[in-house]
Amino acid sequence: MDFRTWIVAQAFLGLLLAPGAAYSQTITDGDTLKLNGVTYRFWGIDAPETKQDCPDGWAAGRLATTHLQSLISGRNVICERKDTDRYGRTVAICRAGGEDLGALMVRDGYAWAFLRYSADYAGQEALAKRESLGVHLHGCLPAWDWRAAQRQ
Repeated sequence: MDFRTWIVAQAFLGLLLAPGAAYSQTITDGDTLKLNGVTYRFWGIDAPETKQDCPDGWAAGRLATTHLQSLISGRNVICERKDTDRYGRTVAICRAGGEDLGALMVRDGYAWAFLRYSADYAGQEALAKRESLGVHLHGCLPAWDWRAAQRQ
């Protein structure tokens, strides 16, 4: 077991064994959650911004958030740190029940593979595009382009 895995396991055990300890998780949007006071940004994906709608009116951002909520509902989430972003958030691979939440979000069409940073989810995005799921069905502007347009 490497050191990072050991730290995650110890933190998880501490949550389970600490008297009166509470497990708390809050969804911020489709690629960010707060877990026991730490904000995690999902590694290698970019989900629509909360206020982002597609040209056809599909509420991409709100639906991505709702989809992530459904993926973690009733499940403990464990995040493995990979980096820290410029906003101080911990960039991580987060799993619920052993399933990679970033991979599921991209595969289900609620996020894009963020190829600028990683090609880890390019295969899941290709499947979602081929099956015209979510953002690919509705012609949504990728979140990074949508954010750039909002700044203009």
